[in-house]
Amino acid sequence: MKRHIAVYPGSFDPITYGHLDIIHRGLQVFDEVVIAVARNSEKRALFTIEERVEMIRQTVEDADRLRVDTFDGLLVDYVAAQGARVILRGLRAVSDFEYEFQIAQMNRTVQEEVETMFMMTAVPYGYLSSSIVKEVASLQGPVDAFVPPLVRLALEAKFGPHKELL
Repeated sequence: MKRHIAVYPGSFDPITYGHLDIIHRGLQVFDEVVIAVARNSEKRALFTIEERVEMIRQTVEDADRLRVDTFDGLLVDYVAAQGARVILRGLRAVSDFEYEFQIAQMNRTVQEEVETMFMMTAVPYGYLSSSIVKEVASLQGPVDAFVPPLVRLALEAKFGPHKELL
């Protein structure tokens, strides 16, 4: 029986409840989801690639159907190498759509067999991004509603505890 595998790529710097929402919902559609942490992200990362991978591994459940990996180079080449045909992406708002649409079209042009599947984020996470979480944490604001406890502790190690803990 053929397994249906999706690759969920991103920088995950850090992983948020919004990411976890897409991962768990992706598992309702696919037999396996590969969480692919981008090595050459254009973004300047707060956490090292090793820290991000370890936070994800410690945060996700259903490990028999999830894999955490890293990649560099063309995403579509990585997807094909994993035996997958689907790139899983989350959309928060209309503003995400234009960029994601362009990337999906480019990926399809480069690797015709690879499809992109978009999932709308759940309403509570429609505004949430790793960048916003890092900004709030850098100002010692509370991030408990945005990230798992393990990630909150990692953010506090980088920026200091948030004001409610002082």
